[in-house]
Amino acid sequence: MVTDSQTLTFEPMHPRHTILAVVALALAAGCHKPPVALGPAPMSGAADSLNSARADSIARANAARQAELARAQAEQDSLRAVRDREQREAAQNADAMKVLAATIYYDFDRADLTEAARSLLLAKVPVLQAKPNIRIRITGHTDDRGASEYNLALGLRRAAEAKAFLVNNGIDASRLTITSMGAEQPAVQGDNEEAWSRNRRSEFEPISGGANQ
Repeated sequence: MVTDSQTLTFEPMHPRHTILAVVALALAAGCHKPPVALGPAPMSGAADSLNSARADSIARANAARQAELARAQAEQDSLRAVRDREQREAAQNADAMKVLAATIYYDFDRADLTEAARSLLLAKVPVLQAKPNIRIRITGHTDDRGASEYNLALGLRRAAEAKAFLVNNGIDASRLTITSMGAEQPAVQGDNEEAWSRNRRSEFEPISGGANQ
């Protein structure tokens, strides 16, 4: 106990001691900081579900795109097949009509059929059978030697011989019409055997049914 007669004496602290004291207080305060609150842990299950859903969506989109490409390709293939078939049919029809229109030729002053003429007529039979709506006009021609009346009659006999051959091979006579032009419509101009041989002929022309029938 300090009496009135005693005097209290405080010695000031050395600055170095003051700094050490402050540092000690700060360290002590830091040791008592409340723990930092951490956020919830990542939900790995939800992330996996999201990734799976995204993958499924991409897969469905790819499948839809592939299906659309396949459908478009199928349509193109179908159109190509139709076009190819039409082109084949058109080519076959053109070939058939060439056979049908093939001209036959005769010997001088004759109406009977040569072997070459018979072969050409025989080739016309399946074409006419395949195209039952077509009717044909057969026109007989002659060269320019002889009287007009005689040549008209000779041309008609030639056409009649061609018609009889086709009828005998199964073509309905009602589909075949005959006529004669005599020497009035020469295929080749000239006064020589080369020209005359090309003018002694029968020509075949479809008059109904159409080329595509």
